[in-house]
Amino acid sequence: MTDLVPLRRALLSVSDKTGLIGLGKALADRGVELLSTGGTAKALREAGLGVLDVAEVTGFPEMMDGRVKTLHPMVHGGLLALRDNPDHLAAMDKHGIGAIDLLVVNLYPFEETVARGAEHASCVENIDIGGPAMIRAAAKNHAFVSVVTDTQDYAALLEELAAHDGATSYAFRQGLAQTAYARTGAYDAAVSGWMAEALNQPAPRRRVVAGTLAQTLRYGENPHQSAAFYVDGSARPGVATAKQWQGKELSYNNINDTDAAFELVSEFLPADGPACAIIKHANPCGVARGASLKEAYRRAFDCDRTSAFGGIVALNMTLDAETATAIAEIFTEVVIAPGADDAAREIFARKKNLRLLTTGSLADPATASLTLRQVSGGFLVQDKDNGRLAVGDLKVATKRAPSEEELADLLFAWKVAKHVKSNAIVYVKDGATVGVGAGQMSRVDSTRIAARKARDMAEAMGLGTPLTQGSVVASDAFFPFPDGLLSAAEAGARAVIQPGGSIRDDEVIAAADEAGLAMVFTGMRHFRH
Repeated sequence: MTDLVPLRRALLSVSDKTGLIGLGKALADRGVELLSTGGTAKALREAGLGVLDVAEVTGFPEMMDGRVKTLHPMVHGGLLALRDNPDHLAAMDKHGIGAIDLLVVNLYPFEETVARGAEHASCVENIDIGGPAMIRAAAKNHAFVSVVTDTQDYAALLEELAAHDGATSYAFRQGLAQTAYARTGAYDAAVSGWMAEALNQPAPRRRVVAGTLAQTLRYGENPHQSAAFYVDGSARPGVATAKQWQGKELSYNNINDTDAAFELVSEFLPADGPACAIIKHANPCGVARGASLKEAYRRAFDCDRTSAFGGIVALNMTLDAETATAIAEIFTEVVIAPGADDAAREIFARKKNLRLLTTGSLADPATASLTLRQVSGGFLVQDKDNGRLAVGDLKVATKRAPSEEELADLLFAWKVAKHVKSNAIVYVKDGATVGVGAGQMSRVDSTRIAARKARDMAEAMGLGTPLTQGSVVASDAFFPFPDGLLSAAEAGARAVIQPGGSIRDDEVIAAADEAGLAMVFTGMRHFRH
């Protein structure tokens, strides 16, 4: 195997013409012979470049609406032949097969076609066959052939040729081959995933996931862990698609927490008023509505001012100057919102360490998607928890029905509980969380921790009564015993929302009636592990 391989002949066939002419001219200037197909050849000719049609090489015209054009020994022999193998060289000489030293291919836009909601037949026609076949052939023969599948690699290719007087090194070709196989793997994953969805197969026998590197991270959850951030090409608004206006790169924990914050605040439609969520370690430490965005932030902040320090703030509306001024009063890691006006960005510009992200819109909580979690030897796949409730879905279980105001707070608390790690307990009063208990092994402990934090916050604010007095409470799963419910009542809760379904529901209902509580069952659980 020779390290440096001169580039004398290239085959270019691309659906994305970005940078094509510049690349073609640079190759032609080095005396590289250009082969091409269809629209790519036309674009190169219109730029004044000499191009040999693949049909002239194969002796067959493009046929079947372009489905057959490169699937031929004259092409694949030129890509696969081992230049240091006498038998291969003899076969090339006997059949007049010319070596192809460079393949530049990007595939039919299947993912984009699916994303825009095209009909089934159109999606099928955008499944590339010849492209992946050539890419895999060239990548297999990377000892002699360079394969470029991404327009972003054009510059690197030209730099490599300049550095080696028109040749490529083995290490460079090997890197291109790895990228090429990742691209065809991701492409096939997209096709198989689309087919599984078309067939309504939630659990196909084989499932493939793929991503594109967005960022190499400084480290993972801890400094001794390496990490990277990959995106899956989804158009869902959020941390993966957001524009970062300022601040240093997001860390692994920043990305995880910012995603949690934005998914939570997206539960609250702007049409229903401003809303704010403050997240710490992927759990909400405060969520609230308000007459203004600033008021929503202040009310969320007042749920747990201590935990809010160094947290993530998510807003459901365009960030304005008043809200930005309030947020800037304490150290905040990240602020994410659909937008931010010029005045708000100017205020944040003075806080160099604060990251500001804008997404353009909120994420749709009802949109179906998959979540994945790795375990030893495999990974778990499930639908995203997009369960939502309206008043009509609730079943009153107690003698006393909740008031209209209590119902509004109960539904608010239920939306928040969905985003709190189990066991989750959320106290809400007047459209704002006043106590959150997360991630405890005992539901009673979650109830008590949330109440204690609410008492501590009331004392810090100079209030005479706990914030939970007169509140409602949400539990992400049923109360297995009356003790957790009674603990919430002791904290001052007056109404409860929970899934129901315990074998001791009757005991819990009786305890609620005796305590004068109103309680509704959802019939839906929101475990979050």
